[in-house]
This record gives sequence, structure tokens and C-alpha cells, in this order.
Amino acid sequence: MNYAKAETILPDNLIKEIQKYIQGQYVYIPSEPQKKKKWGENSGHRDYIQNRNKEIRRKYDQGYSIDALAEEFFLSVYSIRKIIYSKST
Repeated sequence: MNYAKAETILPDNLIKEIQKYIQGQYVYIPSEPQKKKKWGENSGHRDYIQNRNKEIRRKYDQGYSIDALAEEFFLSVYSIRKIIYSKST
């Protein structure tokens, strides 16, 4: 989240209206719902996790054991089971 000075981006009349409610404090203004990005979309981490999980499912289908997958991907056995048995692809 980036901070911006109100004086540089908002019109004076809007700043005066906001000052009626709050002065000298930070105000968080959320993004519009349709413009919000999902977790990991900016960094690419979401794609990385999805590809990793596909690889785990593929290897499991090829006969790798859950213990071997946990060791290879540095995850717990419980996490591997959740990935294997989840419905997402």
C-alpha cells in the first residue's frame, strides 16, 4: 500500500470536507471491488503455488508417496494430503 499526500491528489473542497470528520490521521481508502487483485497476482506467487500443486498431484498420480512429496517440496504430510485431495486444479 502506498501513501499519497491529499494535497497533491484531491481537490481543495474535498480535503476541507474530509477535515470535518478527521484531521491529522491516516485514512485508508479501499480499492473498488472490481479493481482489487487477488492475493499473489502482482508478485506471481499465486501462479507459482498453482503450478507447484499441479506438479505435486501429477507426481502423486505417477506413484510418488506422500512422504516423498513432502520431503521434495519441503511441506508437511498434512499439506501434501490437502493438495492431493483438493478439488482445485
